[in-house]
Amino acid sequence: MVVHYSLENIIKPNAIALGNFDGIHQGHKTVIKPIFEQFNNHQVCPTLVTFFPHPQEFFSGEKKQLLTPLEEKQELLAQLGIKQLILLPFDRELASLSAPHFVQNILVEKINAKYISVGEDFCFGYRRQGNAEDLQQLAEKNGVKVNITKEEKIRFQDNLIRISSSAIREGLKEGNLELVKAMLGRHYSLIGKVVEGDKIGRTIGFPTANIEVNSRKFLPRKGVYAVIVEVDKKIIRGVMNRGERPTVSGLETTNEIHLLNWSENLYNKVIKVNLIQYLRSEQKFNSLNELKQQINLDCQRTSQLIKL
Repeated sequence: MVVHYSLENIIKPNAIALGNFDGIHQGHKTVIKPIFEQFNNHQVCPTLVTFFPHPQEFFSGEKKQLLTPLEEKQELLAQLGIKQLILLPFDRELASLSAPHFVQNILVEKINAKYISVGEDFCFGYRRQGNAEDLQQLAEKNGVKVNITKEEKIRFQDNLIRISSSAIREGLKEGNLELVKAMLGRHYSLIGKVVEGDKIGRTIGFPTANIEVNSRKFLPRKGVYAVIVEVDKKIIRGVMNRGERPTVSGLETTNEIHLLNWSENLYNKVIKVNLIQYLRSEQKFNSLNELKQQINLDCQRTSQLIKL
């Protein structure tokens, strides 16, 4: 997959999926899927067009925590089969374009889109004045077909719930990883390099890997999780503590993982931590021995939950 931060030297013509796509969840995949049919039938490049930075960041001036920071998003899109990712620079000039000008100047002339797929809640143009139906009318005047995908819902615990990045964030805040997985179509994961910690876990028989996660990554609620760790093409069960470690007077939030039945050195390796189940909130224990007993229980529960 090639990545462009401008509209210079892009591959043309294109069948595009257009939107923000934070999370690359099941609803996003439904928007993306039709462009591959165009690729197979009409010799156009299957391209995802999104905005960089996220429009909310541009208008608020604050960095937005993302379900899929750019590097992670690129990897997921490449796995789906996207051949080209265009990151439209979202600046004052782009924000001020009217809906008709955005379609004519950007989508038709510069991107040479022959087919466009969007979600039904897509808005664009100055002050979000254009919606998906407007896009369809404007584009089809130029002979460009527009597919509008209806919102995706899942049945979860006898309720029909709309799939959205916001709902996934709420699920992560609540520790509801079953709902998060259902919406994403995969486990939510943290990816990062293992860095040196204070090695307290080692002194009580539970060495941990402390991972440094992308500062833009949206992080789940604090607490203890059953996880599956991917490292060096191996898959290992583990217990992750996300929090301040109150028993040992920790001052900063860390993401520490104890890998079950693992003794190899992980320092400076990049690992992927898949969150499987929220086990409990972080607690302060009266002694390291009490902490050790609880970690042992967490490990036993994780072994029962995750069968590899």
